[in-house]
Amino acid sequence: MGIAQRQANTRTTLKRRARKGDPMAAYDQLPVELRAWLMHAALPWSPRSALRAWQNSLRAAQGDAEAAKTHLTRIEQKMLLRDRFHIPREDLHA
Repeated sequence: MGIAQRQANTRTTLKRRARKGDPMAAYDQLPVELRAWLMHAALPWSPRSALRAWQNSLRAAQGDAEAAKTHLTRIEQKMLLRDRFHIPREDLHA
């Protein structure tokens, strides 16, 4: 992966927030299914917001982890569409 590719995933017009605590320790405590989804996420989710979205998605999906992951993907796609530097729509489904 080239430097340009690594820097491209941080270009965004969405708000950034200051982190509190150790984000890696918080990430390590996330559920396995959520960490697997985050590995392929297009946006840099904080552990806190990812967990909150995961819990809400899992509750809405009545405990179905696959449906919850699909819901998280839809949330992320909506966020990407709001972003001025968003990834072209056809790349969102890769």
